[in-house]
Amino acid sequence: MDTTRNQALTAWMAEHGYSSNSLADTVNRAVGDLTGRTGGLDGSSVRDWKAGRVRWPKSATRAALEKVTGLPATALGFVPRGRAAPAPAPSQEDPVNRRSFLTATAASAVAPLPTAAAPHRIGMSDVARLQRKFAAVVAGDHQHGGMRGIETRALELAAEAMDLQDSGSAGQRVRSHLYAVAAAFTSSAMWAAIDGRRFDAAQRHHDRASRLAGMSGDQAILFRIWSHAGTLYRHLGRPSDALAANDVARNLSLARRDPLFGSLGHARHAAIHGTTGDRSAVRRSLGHAQEALDRAESAVARPVWLEAFYGQSELDSLALAAHLALGEWGTAEAHAHRSLAALRTHMHRSRAITTARLARAQLGQGDLEPAVSTATSIPHAAVRHPRISGMLRAFGTHLREWAPQSPHTHTWTQYEREALA
Repeated sequence: MDTTRNQALTAWMAEHGYSSNSLADTVNRAVGDLTGRTGGLDGSSVRDWKAGRVRWPKSATRAALEKVTGLPATALGFVPRGRAAPAPAPSQEDPVNRRSFLTATAASAVAPLPTAAAPHRIGMSDVARLQRKFAAVVAGDHQHGGMRGIETRALELAAEAMDLQDSGSAGQRVRSHLYAVAAAFTSSAMWAAIDGRRFDAAQRHHDRASRLAGMSGDQAILFRIWSHAGTLYRHLGRPSDALAANDVARNLSLARRDPLFGSLGHARHAAIHGTTGDRSAVRRSLGHAQEALDRAESAVARPVWLEAFYGQSELDSLALAAHLALGEWGTAEAHAHRSLAALRTHMHRSRAITTARLARAQLGQGDLEPAVSTATSIPHAAVRHPRISGMLRAFGTHLREWAPQSPHTHTWTQYEREALA
């Protein structure tokens, strides 16, 4: 039998945050809704679908699966059964093959039944393997950011963590870590969706990630998820929701115990306050953020996602965003230069974003030539990033409003046609 892996179903499950067990449970309930009798699927049934061992489920199961997904079975990678090939006539069978078959059958009749394999034990080494993959996802985000490939890969790994829950026995500590890893991957998918301006997907990932994090009891990943939610709502122009979400993160006891978490919470609050025009709140939050950062001990072990990006450069980047929103161009420019000077070399996406913001701050001060020069210095590979291209288009709009007849404006418009088309 052809057992080509069902990539379409696997991708759909990853995107929507289903493990094999959770999809089986959902389809079982849908079978019950359709037939009056709950289905009998389990995680191994779904793993058979994903592996291609079952190419065409039974009709009631297909109908339930289509109800759950909103897609026809063929769009989920299933293949209708073809007519079975006729069995060869006995007279055409090779006598040697027939004797071999009969001998093997007779031997199997007297052979002892195989002993059932002991359940696989899941341990911290499995968790550590997934955590290494998470570190690679974080590194990819800082280099490229916002790409669908990062989002999809993170969701696939979240599903892998959840499938591992179903594949063997484990202690409560290990299971809590697996939920935390699944939540971490899903939060990375959420961040990639935010960065790529796929806000509906980001909201779905947030809902899934927060449920997983709640089951894990891991405050660090809860902080990340709700802090991301604050950023999501800020980009959606919903500052009240952004402040409320970020407050969930800031009010965790972890943020009070570890000044580095506290600093990030205050800095993101400042960026949100900037969108409301509250200058005093911006200054107060940035002061708290800097004071907490100065108190944070560098020797303390922290999650890889926090260590990978947060420090003085990111604080200045968030201060830059806040002062841009307030129209305080000179202060924004100063923070931009400080952020770029301290930025780590691997953070290509962050460098491009900060450079685009620097150009806007220069433009706000009427410095057209430096502004255009700064904006066009962003590498072409980064210009295609959805968030950065949006910032550069907004820059062009402001430039044409400010100085429609300037030769610098004509230079930018030509660049925009070629680089952002």
